[in-house]
Amino acid sequence: MKIASPKDKNLTQEFEKILRKDWGRLMAALTKQLNSLQLAEDALQEACIAAFDKWSQIGLPESPQGWLLRVAHRKALNMIRSEIRSAQREKSSFSFREIFAKENSEDIPDERLRLIFTCCHPALDIKSRVALTLRVVCGISTFDIAKLFLDSESTMGQRLSRAKSKITKARIPFSIPDPSQWYDRMQAVLTTIYLVFTSGYINKMDSFEPSPSSGSFNTDLCTEAIFLTNILLNLSPNDPEVEGALALMLLTDSRRKARMNHRGETVPPSEQNRNLWDKHKLERGKEILEIALKRKKIGPFQIKAAISACQMADPLPDWQQILELYTILYTMEPTSIIRLNQAVALSESGRAIYARKILCELEQELKNYQPFYAAKASILSHLEEWEQSILAYQKAIDLASWQSDRLYLLNQLKFIETKK
Repeated sequence: MKIASPKDKNLTQEFEKILRKDWGRLMAALTKQLNSLQLAEDALQEACIAAFDKWSQIGLPESPQGWLLRVAHRKALNMIRSEIRSAQREKSSFSFREIFAKENSEDIPDERLRLIFTCCHPALDIKSRVALTLRVVCGISTFDIAKLFLDSESTMGQRLSRAKSKITKARIPFSIPDPSQWYDRMQAVLTTIYLVFTSGYINKMDSFEPSPSSGSFNTDLCTEAIFLTNILLNLSPNDPEVEGALALMLLTDSRRKARMNHRGETVPPSEQNRNLWDKHKLERGKEILEIALKRKKIGPFQIKAAISACQMADPLPDWQQILELYTILYTMEPTSIIRLNQAVALSESGRAIYARKILCELEQELKNYQPFYAAKASILSHLEEWEQSILAYQKAIDLASWQSDRLYLLNQLKFIETKK
């Protein structure tokens, strides 16, 4: 049975949907079968090219996923045989019989959790983890990942190759961690996925061009990170930190359309037009957060999600609650950035004089960090120290990476200058 005609103009769209849904699952199944990320990726890419050519003529098969898996197995087998013939390997660790035995199976095992843990292994540097997850699990092309990191395609290709090689040489297992390692390994996975999210949200590198033959398709990184976290939640249900991470992304992403005004200026949550918030994402984020907190196993992602929810409280942010949450978070992640946010919450809850003391502690460490000067300017304005606030705003403007932030800070500066 065919579900699309040879001339179906929606073939490309249907093909992209298949890859969007099943790329990671196919990669995971092939990686487990072949014991090689690189071979699995090469074989699946070859299968995608063959599929797009074949399906353009005959339409989609009844089971496109099964078709891709069978053809990828054949492609992998041919690659192994070719390497053996060319004396590039003295022996193969792959079982030809096992590959043939699986060849006709339409049941694709879901090994994506193993794949995600492998790509996010702590032995890899964080940039490689993010890049490898985007390429292997999501199917985003090397070209598009390079754009995200402002690298050339060849440089990113080399990074991905080194990461795959390290997985092989270090014998990083394609497996789910033991219970004793679960929490730390899951935190590494969630941190990697959250970096994917923030890259899309902050860097505004959202849209990619489709390229079906390479396994890349239209997407944005925020949606991709939420998609990955949903996969994690389906594969590892009842994990409160996975729920917390998903809630955090949904709550943050619900404000996406309101984060800049018509003049292109950044708008903080307390000043945003709430009618522009995505109500569905907002409510779902709150519901998931509530479920996570009821499990009584509090972790950093749950706290961050709770902070985001408090920032969106009606009619104004609940700064006292935000302060208490940052105090808890600081015990879990005692970083200077969290301490700075704690100072902002102190100031907004009416204790700017104590917030200034924290600024003094952090000034040397964060002397080149733009949000430090934006926070300093705001805190000093609460203390009516106008001249020092102006200097801090000027420094924040000089360090601003994004025009939207710069425009917002310029407006704040103009307002403070009227107070002199």
